[in-house]
Amino acid sequence: MALPWALAVLSLLPLLDAQSPACPNFSVPITNASLDQISGKWFYIGSAFRFPEYKKEAGKIQAAFFYFTPNHTEDTILSREYTTIGDQCLYNTSSVKVHRENGTLSKSENGREHFVQLLLPKDPKTFMFAAFPEDKQNMGLSFYADKPEATPEQMEQFYVYLTCMGLDKSEVMYTDEKKNMCLPLEKQHDEERKKEDERSETGTALD
Repeated sequence: MALPWALAVLSLLPLLDAQSPACPNFSVPITNASLDQISGKWFYIGSAFRFPEYKKEAGKIQAAFFYFTPNHTEDTILSREYTTIGDQCLYNTSSVKVHRENGTLSKSENGREHFVQLLLPKDPKTFMFAAFPEDKQNMGLSFYADKPEATPEQMEQFYVYLTCMGLDKSEVMYTDEKKNMCLPLEKQHDEERKKEDERSETGTALD
């Protein structure tokens, strides 16, 4: 199962200068500040994908959230993902590679490298991933926010990017936080990490 942030994106086509002047820059280099901005907990709000395989994968996701923990030195991000599919919670951890110069993130899965373009709107409480931005047949855009429900203003930013790429609102598939089955597992993991931290602190104090 592909990660919710990647949604089975297989590759990213070269970015050309064919975008409308109103479009955002799709190839802004990633900096430490960029990584800090996407650090923490995020909710997958919705996406629009045209390639049938990606669309099918996205359609399976009822709800999803994840934690990003960037490593500036190694240019990687530890991703912990909680995805609800078929009324079941699926948990996965992975290492995401950061490609600073061309503004992409990637992950190796099943022997292939999956790429997405990082887009940072004006609102720092949101971000997006673009797939195949130059390919009208396969392009896609996914949207994330720091709350399970985005504000109307945040959604409008998403729609502006959609329109810019040539996608339509009618193509968007949304998640539903009411179907989130992963909160108990998240709580369990939080408690386990807290106990581990306490044990570590105790061990350090005894040394």
